[in-house]
Amino acid sequence: MTIDVKDLKYIYSSDMPGATTALDGVSFSVDGPCIIGIIGHTGSGKSTLLQHLNGLIKPTSGDIYIDGECITNGKKNLVDIRRNIGLVFQYPEYQLFEETVEKDVSFGPRNIGVEETETEDRVRRAIELVGLDYEDIREKSPFELSGGMKRRVAIAGVIAMEPKILMLDEPTAGLDPAAHRDILAMIKRMQKEMNMILFFVSHNMADVSDLSDRVIVMNEGKIAMDGTPTEVFSEREKLLGMGLSLPPAGRMGYELSERVDSFNSEALTIDDLADDIRKYTKRA
Repeated sequence: MTIDVKDLKYIYSSDMPGATTALDGVSFSVDGPCIIGIIGHTGSGKSTLLQHLNGLIKPTSGDIYIDGECITNGKKNLVDIRRNIGLVFQYPEYQLFEETVEKDVSFGPRNIGVEETETEDRVRRAIELVGLDYEDIREKSPFELSGGMKRRVAIAGVIAMEPKILMLDEPTAGLDPAAHRDILAMIKRMQKEMNMILFFVSHNMADVSDLSDRVIVMNEGKIAMDGTPTEVFSEREKLLGMGLSLPPAGRMGYELSERVDSFNSEALTIDDLADDIRKYTKRA
């Protein structure tokens, strides 16, 4: 699966006095399964970009190609696009509506005409893939579940469509620490088992550094940086200038590197920082 975004531009209310440019010449390519974190301050264009990739918004100009096929020229059926490209909005649990978990997760496949037997198989796989017990939860009302479990069910509803590309907008927002950790583990497992391209938007830099193979930094509708977590988070001054920060371990490592002679750390996790400190103390 490949994605090619070419010179994407989008202007909100383009024919009105208050027109706002949300995306301005965005271009990038993705070739093969990976996890891509998207960061940027509020209003930088992150969510707007996701909605373009899913076909919810048509660009003012520019094109998006999925496996070489243009999805922005109006010739591609939107249903076909959304079969392969799933989008999970922030707080997706607010969109649960059926009386049982099984019915809610099966809504998407049934709505696009998947046969009943195949739908049942997809629902079971999706529920188990998000870390829930199918037999235990299938007949329960989604509204009786905890916040973290509701979110898993909502994500399972998109997974049941078996997308090749999945986009998550702030997937851990508002969750308690335990549910937060569970969702992160679920994302890793899901991407690996489904062998998909997965985008996720987050303000949590620790999550981004932990999950991502690649990080795209949005600023004022443009791609300001694009690279591995280590490459991106090593540019501390650039990030600060855009109103962003380092992961907590990265901030601590940077401060220690500034204040302690001969100590240098580019660690992004607490474990890696601890290793750097141990190595330094042994040398000292």
